[in-house]
Amino acid sequence: MENIDINSDMPIGDNLIKHKGFISKISKNSVTVSLIGNVNCDACNGKAACGISESNVKEIEIFDHQKSFGLNDQVEVVMEKSLGLKAVFWMYIFPFLLMIFTLIVSMAVFAEWFSGLLSLLILIPYYLSIYLFRNAFKNAFKLSIQT
Repeated sequence: MENIDINSDMPIGDNLIKHKGFISKISKNSVTVSLIGNVNCDACNGKAACGISESNVKEIEIFDHQKSFGLNDQVEVVMEKSLGLKAVFWMYIFPFLLMIFTLIVSMAVFAEWFSGLLSLLILIPYYLSIYLFRNAFKNAFKLSIQT
């Protein structure tokens, strides 16, 4: 059985990714947190695919926050590791597999140059659909804030 922190609704333990940051913007139903470079990124297996480890400051918008915060409050953004792996899959691995599949299938029908072009162009509707379903992804990839 997992321990649950009452304030965050997230399991406590090794299956969490945590980033320190501060509140940079507060709106009606969301909080924007500016993340500070994290020493935990050095030990993470997914740091090569993660945009947070590449820069000193990144901003993340968190919806449906339960607590009230003030500007420049120090907080910790918490996410389950499994959600991080899902994000890497949908943004990097699946598009790569889609390109390879499109290239292999289209090489049987079209010329090589057209197959290569088609495998690149297949990413346009893919990322457009990701954009159109961004609200579903926001619901699926919930982040929480701890103080």
